[in-house]
Amino acid sequence: MAQSPAMTGVDEIKKRILVVEDEQDVAFMIARFLGTEYDVAVAMNGQQGLEMAFDEPRPELIITDVMMPKLDGISMVKRIRERDPNRKTPVIFLTAKSAPMDIVAGIQAGAKHYITKPFQFDELRKKVRKVLTGR
Repeated sequence: MAQSPAMTGVDEIKKRILVVEDEQDVAFMIARFLGTEYDVAVAMNGQQGLEMAFDEPRPELIITDVMMPKLDGISMVKRIRERDPNRKTPVIFLTAKSAPMDIVAGIQAGAKHYITKPFQFDELRKKVRKVLTGR
């Protein structure tokens, strides 16, 4: 019978999420909200997100805004895919851009989900769980 981490005395390793969001309040609210279940790292712009996407431990999910300084979210995701084409880290776009063309661009860039702002934290949590656990 498999033992839980509490029974074995070994801490469970939390899945790592990279949140890339230039609005500091939003970024830290997401990090606090998801931080109870996941190891959350925060980048404040697309360039920093690109660099952090390759830090160890590598994120198992990237949640990113689309409109950001230095490098937008879609370009950031494309560059991550170009740099490591065999790595298919799932992406959730979280953005105010809600036009059909924007959603198509996000899906084409590799988004698993495209959530428009304002958003509900419970909706975000459900999408995160679905991506990371398949449920």
